[in-house]
Amino acid sequence: MTADESDKMAVMNAWLDAVCAELGVDRSVMDANTTGLLDLIRDVAHGPSRPGAPMTAFLVGLASATASADPAVQAQAVADRISAVNRLVTGWPA
Repeated sequence: MTADESDKMAVMNAWLDAVCAELGVDRSVMDANTTGLLDLIRDVAHGPSRPGAPMTAFLVGLASATASADPAVQAQAVADRISAVNRLVTGWPA
């Protein structure tokens, strides 16, 4: 990783820490699903709909929001919804 990439990651993490604090979201829920969410966003952007990618991530979060107050349960709920949307992406016509 270059110094520029490291700087960008540090800024991203500081931003996400602030957003999680502002919204009252346990950062561990996001951390448990970061790779899956980023992969999903990439796959939607390069498949069904580029502008639909961030909205898809929002819908995954929205659908997972009421799973539980327990961060571990929330993290699993997000992972389950990522899997469901990934199945949809895979079957979407090119």
